[in-house]
Parts: sequence; C-alpha cells; structure tokens
Amino acid sequence: MPNNPEDKKRILTRVRRIKGQCEALERALEAGSPCAPILQQIAATRGAINGLMAEVLEAHIRDEFGAPDAQGAKTQELLALVRSYLK
Repeated sequence: MPNNPEDKKRILTRVRRIKGQCEALERALEAGSPCAPILQQIAATRGAINGLMAEVLEAHIRDEFGAPDAQGAKTQELLALVRSYLK
C-alpha cells in the first residue's frame, strides 16, 4: 500500500469508482440487459482495474526506489515502461 497520503486517497477513490462500476454491471446482468452494453461495461471495468494496478505499482516503485527526481532517469524509465505495459 502506498505510504504517501495523496497516493492512498487517489487509489481508494479509484477502488470506490470500480466498486460502483461492478455494482452497475451486476444490476445490468440481473435486469437482463442486452449483451453489447454489458460487454462495454465489462471493458470499462477492466480498463479501470488496469489503471488501478498501474497507479499502485507506480506508487510502490516511488516508495521503494525514491521519487523520479531523486533517482534520475532509471526510475523514470521504469515508470514509463510500467505505464506502457499496463495500457
């Protein structure tokens, strides 16, 4: 878990948003909505979870290796690699 209070707040906000998306998906499934909107909601939720993973991983890298300014190009390069991989 991120040590920075701002990171923690931002990540918890993302989790709550994902929770809302999952609840909306559940309601759509229970209501028997057509497949296309359900698949769209699943894709949106998957994208949100990937964004959450990227943010938590970036916070972990910053916590373990220091801010990109402190460590220079290597940490910045690693963060860019993580961002591109998780897109």
